[in-house]
Amino acid sequence: MAEVKQQSRSKKFAKDFGIYAIGNLGSRLLTAAMYPLYSYFVEDTSSFGQFDLCLLICLLLTPVVTLQLRDGAFRFLLDNKDKEHRTRVVTYVYRTLFLSIVTTAVIALIISLFFPYKYLWYTVALLVVMAIYEVVAQVIRGLENNKAFITVGLSGSAGITIFSIIFVVCLDMKVEGIFLANILARIMAVVIVEARLKTLRRFFRIKADFRTISKDILKFSLPLIPVTMCGLLPPVSDRLFIQHFLGFEHAGIYSMAMKLAGLINILSMIFYKTWQENAILQYNSSDRDKFFSNIFNGYVFLLAIVLIGYIFTIKICSFIIGPAYQQSIAYLLPVGIAWVMIAITNYFYIPYQCANDTKSSVPSVAIILCTNLVLNYLLVPRIGIYGVVVTSVCGNLLVQLYLWHSTKQYFNLSVRKNTIVPILMIALSLIPFYLNPNRFFDFIYIIIAEVILLLLLPKDFKEEIGSKIKKVTQKFRAT
Repeated sequence: MAEVKQQSRSKKFAKDFGIYAIGNLGSRLLTAAMYPLYSYFVEDTSSFGQFDLCLLICLLLTPVVTLQLRDGAFRFLLDNKDKEHRTRVVTYVYRTLFLSIVTTAVIALIISLFFPYKYLWYTVALLVVMAIYEVVAQVIRGLENNKAFITVGLSGSAGITIFSIIFVVCLDMKVEGIFLANILARIMAVVIVEARLKTLRRFFRIKADFRTISKDILKFSLPLIPVTMCGLLPPVSDRLFIQHFLGFEHAGIYSMAMKLAGLINILSMIFYKTWQENAILQYNSSDRDKFFSNIFNGYVFLLAIVLIGYIFTIKICSFIIGPAYQQSIAYLLPVGIAWVMIAITNYFYIPYQCANDTKSSVPSVAIILCTNLVLNYLLVPRIGIYGVVVTSVCGNLLVQLYLWHSTKQYFNLSVRKNTIVPILMIALSLIPFYLNPNRFFDFIYIIIAEVILLLLLPKDFKEEIGSKIKKVTQKFRAT
């Protein structure tokens, strides 16, 4: 009986992962594909570095502007399917978001009077639409409308692609064109999904009494603000240290490497959303520890498979990057390793949400921020861009050790012996990546490494992957 239960949960996890992958992978790949395009049409690495810093600041401030109500909305909408309850949640979230946006606009106006900046209002506009986009997407997800959630992601990314071609390629608007593409694409996505679902008409009531639920939502959401910012402050800090010690030109090179290696982050975000939903639903199950551990071990293998295959493929196909950004290829694997460390760290934040104890994750913020500031200050002037990579890896390793110990009150994680293999394969990849100039041997290494990882992949993950491939093959043959 327990085995059947485990299989059904694994199937649900695989199904949910597939849904989120369709909604996110395709959309985010469209967005990621724009960066090689930008590398040919925005040849000034300095201006690209400034855009990336502004984008990171928007990502950093989004939790503040939204008060992290995007996660609060999802958690409280998923908990209770009663329409009256959902009306109170949606009304409170949207009204609070509106007041926060007004406050943000006023603060931006004051800042512009004393500190005029070329891209200030582009940045503010992007921040506002990102806040609206994120909250709307999570409300839809909380209402369990996965098809609409997919629509939001695909519409937004398709919009970025279309508007980028118009503004950057056709009109040659450089960085301003990238800003406009990102702003208009998110507006378009929100309008499309609202026209389709009519969420405001169905769940928003001006006179709805949300007093009984507002405190609970804020109690859940507010502690997530520093935790979410914890993952975003280090990248901002990295850019600032690079800009201060090396200049915006090097910041642009590093930013391009981060974007190119960003597939790891895309995978991490898809996993996070899938794991968030399934972990909350399975938190009170009798064999929680086993389920949580199985997912963790499979996740580490999956990250290693994607990292090695993707990074070496980009190295082989380096011609897709514009001449001004070729130097970024040298940083791809170290940056990819840093992304893997961040992805593993994110895994450990979910149990706090499961237990409605998000405030206990706050100390991890101090650990990673202090490590980031100290190591960046010591390493960037000495070893340049590699300094921020070493800082990221060390900072996340320290946080993982803390979270591992802290989350023992929620679940006991068991790491399988063969899970050390993907970690070793990632470390060993540095040797052929830097010492081998021959593309043919890079290709051979990819094959060898991927075969080893696939052979040692946890059995339950193998079965689920095999089952999915078999179903796809059968459908293909039937057509």
